[in-house]
Amino acid sequence: MNGPTAAIAKAKGPMVWLDMDQQQLDDAYDQFVYAPNRDQLAKRRLANSAAARARLGEPLRLAYGPTPIEALDVYRPLASKAAAGGALAPVAIFVHGGAWRSGAASEFTFLAEPFVRAGANFAVLDFISVDDAGGSLFPMVEQVRRAVGWVYRNAEKFGGDRDRLYLISHSSGSHLAGCVVTHDWTREGLPRNILKGATLSSGMYDLAPVRLSKRSKYVTFTDAMENELSATSTSSRRRLFSATAPRRRRNFSGKRATSPPRSRPPANRSSLWSAKSYNHFEMLETLANPYGLLGRAVFKQMGLA
Repeated sequence: MNGPTAAIAKAKGPMVWLDMDQQQLDDAYDQFVYAPNRDQLAKRRLANSAAARARLGEPLRLAYGPTPIEALDVYRPLASKAAAGGALAPVAIFVHGGAWRSGAASEFTFLAEPFVRAGANFAVLDFISVDDAGGSLFPMVEQVRRAVGWVYRNAEKFGGDRDRLYLISHSSGSHLAGCVVTHDWTREGLPRNILKGATLSSGMYDLAPVRLSKRSKYVTFTDAMENELSATSTSSRRRLFSATAPRRRRNFSGKRATSPPRSRPPANRSSLWSAKSYNHFEMLETLANPYGLLGRAVFKQMGLA
């Protein structure tokens, strides 16, 4: 396209957030714009999860609350990898994405297989969608926090070590996970450091720009929601930094990808890594590979072989 028509098509509108106009901001929260293979990857995730369930068997389905959605799937270490003498094994807790609107624990079995083969428990959370919550993110955050607290209190029931809980997340699940790691657990009568590490990938940690985007069509944003549920807010950072000993802090960023560190950082340190040549959904697949970008990082953090 050349001439005046092209100039009109490329004309930029008023700035809405930083140097982005409304279209650019909306595009930033539309995965199909920068991940045109989204549907193919979604089908592959379902196929890989079905194949993994055929190999691993069905998970333990455990309730953490009174409604059907308040439950989690737990995949336990394979017998050949179970700790000698019945010792408790670490627990990886995964919070899935789906634009806050979709996704189910059963879709992510493929992520569990390398963890259970390495001797760890892998728990995938289910929780209410923002549509079923009437447009509010508060019920989602409350359920995910409560699920993590439930795992801490009940880990031994499925062979998990509550003193070795690690949180992993992707996409909108990383927004929810950000609200978990900044939570003041003493309000629940639990230790501040119930998590020994967290790896948050491709998430949203500041709701201010999201509120200005087209996602506000189905999320009923409020000032309270933006302030209380943004991991980068002053109050959230204060809670996080006051609860980091002896676990590590994690930086929050709008970047969509992370890659593993060259060496394990010292305690109470946060790390931010950027990976090139992966789109939003391709990044998640690297968690299913112990030699992948996310898989290598999480295995190192959890001390898995």
